[in-house]
Amino acid sequence: MSELIASFEKNSLEEVRISLTEFKGKELIDLRVYYQPENGEEKRPTKKGITISPEKFPELKKAILALEKALQKKKK
Repeated sequence: MSELIASFEKNSLEEVRISLTEFKGKELIDLRVYYQPENGEEKRPTKKGITISPEKFPELKKAILALEKALQKKKK
């Protein structure tokens, strides 16, 4: 089971996908880079990415919010 939650373009050949997935009966959050094969097939996952348990989501969110603040400070 895998449920795509969001995706965005990384560059012209790759995209980042955020999914809820399940492995060995455990729910997981997967952030993964997908690439477009040369033969035009459907995009495929790479080894580039992270998979975390939903319990770690608050820490990930906190880190992303801290990054947002740091980026806003650099714009000033």
